[in-house]
Amino acid sequence: MAKNPLHCSFCGRNRDEVKILIAGQEGHICENCVEHAREIIEQELMTKDERIPSSFKLTVKKPVEIKKFLDEYVIGQDEAKRVLSVAVYNHYKRLQQKTNEASTSDVEIEKSNIIMVGETGTGKTLLAKTIARLLNVPFAIVDATVFTEAGYVGEDVESILTRLLQVCNYDVPAAERGIVYIDEIDKIARKGDNPSITRDVSGEGVQQGMLKLLEGTDVLVPPQGGRKHPEQKLIKINTQNILFICGGAFDGIDKVIARRVQTNTIGFNVDKEQQDAMKKNLLRYVNAPDLKTFGLIPELLGRLPVVTHLDPLDAPTLRAILTEPKNALIKQYRKLFDLEGIQLTIEPLVLDFMVEKAVEYKLGARGLRSICESILTDAMFELPGTNEKTFLLDINYAKRKFENSKISLLKVA
Repeated sequence: MAKNPLHCSFCGRNRDEVKILIAGQEGHICENCVEHAREIIEQELMTKDERIPSSFKLTVKKPVEIKKFLDEYVIGQDEAKRVLSVAVYNHYKRLQQKTNEASTSDVEIEKSNIIMVGETGTGKTLLAKTIARLLNVPFAIVDATVFTEAGYVGEDVESILTRLLQVCNYDVPAAERGIVYIDEIDKIARKGDNPSITRDVSGEGVQQGMLKLLEGTDVLVPPQGGRKHPEQKLIKINTQNILFICGGAFDGIDKVIARRVQTNTIGFNVDKEQQDAMKKNLLRYVNAPDLKTFGLIPELLGRLPVVTHLDPLDAPTLRAILTEPKNALIKQYRKLFDLEGIQLTIEPLVLDFMVEKAVEYKLGARGLRSICESILTDAMFELPGTNEKTFLLDINYAKRKFENSKISLLKVA
């Protein structure tokens, strides 16, 4: 027996009492002490994280400031902007309440998730992207159409939080204070009101998977997204302080609302002007029961207490969208021509023509870009490389190019 047997310098156990003995320059350490050291390090780091959650710094913006910023990029939709501004500001205040230790005995503020209803091209996704520029919290935009029920081909609902983690470079405390915009929420509506024997793997099953996520719970998230499997390392995220904003076109919900508000009433005392005004924008009367009839389950709607709508775009609004925002379409095309050293001049009649066609084909704000492209593509193809320094877009040129384009073949519904 050796005079000085090998032993752990921390706990004193001999070599034959442990499985592994790791050698250092002047000592040794066993696997038990390594495990204890790891636990101590995790506890210390967790304590530090509670004092200084992350590198993420909270900057409060008042609702008026948030709406003013949205006004620079999004035309109209005042009600939706106000609802969003208040929700985001209350989210900031809620986070500050959580970080203030003195407020533990006060009333706890619950989060108010939002659902936005609006026709295609009215600005739901644009509102989300614009507000993401302003906010100093991690903000992720995800698409509900890729999700399927757990166990089927497609992404699990936990992938929503993967996007949020990626935005903040996997800073978990920052992600737990983020905001998520779930687009196309109407695409996961169940196909019928009555339960059937066939599984609705991309509809009701996804809604049920989102319930705990929206309400607030500990979720195990795959860091790279995709399917979860036993060998994969998962990250635990608490969704209690994550604000969820959902948006969808809900195509056909206007018929549901019309039946409820009885816009087809007949009789001598019916105010026809009022009836016509109601029919023009039925979405302003949308509420949770309408969304339930459309196909969202009641449990999901209970976790989305704030319901707001976006108005359909009329001709004056579309005209303003063309020219007024910071990133207006006409400003973008002028910039494209400027980069080639060409000054683009557009007659006011051309703008009216574009708006008229967008209204006629019911394409929304996205349709304006299609119309602009159909008119200006030939000019953008031919002019670069020439000696031209100016280009005047007049009404005759615009009509001729539009009539020769494929978009003019669209049939009005």
